[in-house]
Amino acid sequence: MKGTPLRLAPLLAAATLALSLAACGSSSDDTNESSGASGENFPVTIEHALGTTEIKSEPKRVATVAWSNQDTALALGVVPVGMPKVTYGDDDTDGLHPWVKDKLDELGGEAPVLFDETDGIDATAVAKTTPDLILAPNSGLTKEEYETLSKIAPVVAYPGQAWGTSWRDAIKLTGQALGKSDEATQLISDLEQQITDATEKEPDIKGKTAVMSWIDPSDLSKVGYYTASDTRATFLNDLGFETPDFVTKASEGSDQFFLEISSEKADELNGADVFVGYGDEAALKKVQADPLLGQVTAFKNGSAALLEDNTPMAAAVSPSALSIPWMIDDYVALLADAAAKVK
Repeated sequence: MKGTPLRLAPLLAAATLALSLAACGSSSDDTNESSGASGENFPVTIEHALGTTEIKSEPKRVATVAWSNQDTALALGVVPVGMPKVTYGDDDTDGLHPWVKDKLDELGGEAPVLFDETDGIDATAVAKTTPDLILAPNSGLTKEEYETLSKIAPVVAYPGQAWGTSWRDAIKLTGQALGKSDEATQLISDLEQQITDATEKEPDIKGKTAVMSWIDPSDLSKVGYYTASDTRATFLNDLGFETPDFVTKASEGSDQFFLEISSEKADELNGADVFVGYGDEAALKKVQADPLLGQVTAFKNGSAALLEDNTPMAAAVSPSALSIPWMIDDYVALLADAAAKVK
């Protein structure tokens, strides 16, 4: 996945292969017991896409699998006994994203067990942490993986489309599972206020259209983009952007989070005022020089927000309860710079 600027391939690969690109966690019973959950909130029954899960009593040992679920638990004051090791955007190779490390330092407790999910969910490693709850509301768990994990502990899977759980729904489901629904509601409100505060400073964004795009400079015969169900794309709506018509139409009735369009139909891409993707100026110049893609209005204007590949910021734009406050000001500023170039 390296050497492919102007693309969101690493996060695409993560979802496609069920890799987890976020990491860390563990907690002693004392950490969870002091987190404020009340046994009076249980039992809890949660319906999701893979079945119905009953949580009979307050969880004491919480494990998370897949993308960013540890972030949500940590944001609600619970340090999991196990969580995935970061394989993308880990700038200091310790297996943790910086926003996760900060929260772990704040909460304290035992050092987390980090699961290696390079080849998929490691059920054996999860079982060794002896969890009484497994959180995966933001994931692409298969039915087989769900059934395997359910033999270890109750599992909370995604509510609708695989890899399509919004950060709000992830917080709501996690709060319900942990007996912290009130705290979850407050957390959502706090994050929404942070988003409002950041976007109010950048009026150039409002009313513009934006697409999360994956363009490989080594193959400009096609353009990839994320559908309206993808969390990175929907987060652009949170920030004030509108979804281009071509994305909306292509997303209708689709269960995919990623689609492609031939560069021969590049004129359809003119519906996006701003393109967001991994890369650098050299990659953008190559796209601009292409006889087909170079005619796309956004590329002519240079209204592209480029995220440096394999950095914490590149990972953070897939929003979570912890990554949003960590990246919001810088991300909005980057997007606003691109929006200001729209003509």
